[in-house]
Amino acid sequence: MDRDGLLAALRLQIEWGADEALEATPPDRFAAAVAAAAPAPAQPVAPRPAAPTLLPAAPAAARLATEAADLDALKAAIAMVDSPLRDTATNLVFSDGVAASGLMLIGEAPGADEDRQGKPFVGVSGQLLDRMFDSIGLMRQRDFYLTNILPWRPPGNRTPTDAEINLFLPFVLRHVELVRPRHLVLLGGVAAKSLLRAKDGITRLRGRWHALPDAAAAPPALPTLHPAYLLRNPAAKRDAWGDLLLLRRTLDGHVTPR
Repeated sequence: MDRDGLLAALRLQIEWGADEALEATPPDRFAAAVAAAAPAPAQPVAPRPAAPTLLPAAPAAARLATEAADLDALKAAIAMVDSPLRDTATNLVFSDGVAASGLMLIGEAPGADEDRQGKPFVGVSGQLLDRMFDSIGLMRQRDFYLTNILPWRPPGNRTPTDAEINLFLPFVLRHVELVRPRHLVLLGGVAAKSLLRAKDGITRLRGRWHALPDAAAAPPALPTLHPAYLLRNPAAKRDAWGDLLLLRRTLDGHVTPR
């Protein structure tokens, strides 16, 4: 294959979500085929190790979320939920920032960088998010707390399915109850529509405060555009800036959420 063909094949793999090399050297598929054809000597059958305790059913997962007494218990409970996402991800991505800050940000799902590091919003979109909030005087090391709807990275960074959202939503709501923020920021359409139980898209939901229907003693929630969307659509940064100014005025006591 010539250089143009190799580049085309590489672009195709990137479009399919193959953005990480899992081995230092490519495997020799021909040698593997020869080895597979040769008869293998009989081996004693070893007993299979006991499978980990997982909870495949959504009602059981919801019960587990309710029983989590603190953030450590909630993280441990999430790790017990049986989801195909855990089989393709590297790390469970739980949270980052300061839980006692009073401001909680909820995004969609981890990306490749988040999956490697086990923290939310550490990739390119996370760097943009930090710059955005720094522009109104807020830092994640001091002023806000971050998590996602999904704790595991979807393959190829695809959009979460409704089933995946419904499975992990009880854990997100319990997360909000345990952190007890005074204000919520919902980053992107998945987080906004899931938590607000809304049918409207993010462009209709953003720009104003909403009540969160499913959480006990829920704080007001401000939907805004996801940083990843802003990277693809720079013209939308003007709307995001307006949302940040609304958040800043609210935190300063100049606006009362309704």
